[in-house]
Amino acid sequence: MRQELRVAAYAVCVRDGQILLARWVARDGTKLWTLPGGGMEHGEDPYDTVVREADEETGYAVEPVALLGIESFQRVYPRPFGAKADFHGLRVFYEARVTGGELRHETGGSTDMAAWHDLDAVADLARAEVLDSGLRLWRERPAVGRGTAGEEEAGVPRQMNAK
Repeated sequence: MRQELRVAAYAVCVRDGQILLARWVARDGTKLWTLPGGGMEHGEDPYDTVVREADEETGYAVEPVALLGIESFQRVYPRPFGAKADFHGLRVFYEARVTGGELRHETGGSTDMAAWHDLDAVADLARAEVLDSGLRLWRERPAVGRGTAGEEEAGVPRQMNAK
């Protein structure tokens, strides 16, 4: 079984009762709202990752102002030709504030749209589970950087995605 590790960093940007989101496009065309962020490049610091990814996906310059927490999960999923992958994901969540730039949509990347959404409306969006994890950490602000246990944290995803 092939082992895969992916480390990613995400920005939780909330202002005036709204949250900044990017719309992730899966390989099959499914579109889900998610937090701006994504995979670290080799040798990159997670802080720098979240700054880069937010700029790429939203057009905004952001400044991480607090480390909200880290989420670790493991899943086994099918790969081509009957193989399986043992996937380990590590997500780093930052609270961030917009410091410059202008809202724009990413072109040629993993997202196709960026927008501010009312916090009260997030539950009604087609969304990736990473959004729920980040919001939970933002609301709870756990001292040890790990939110309350839920189905997603126990390894039963509402919607698995690589973003």
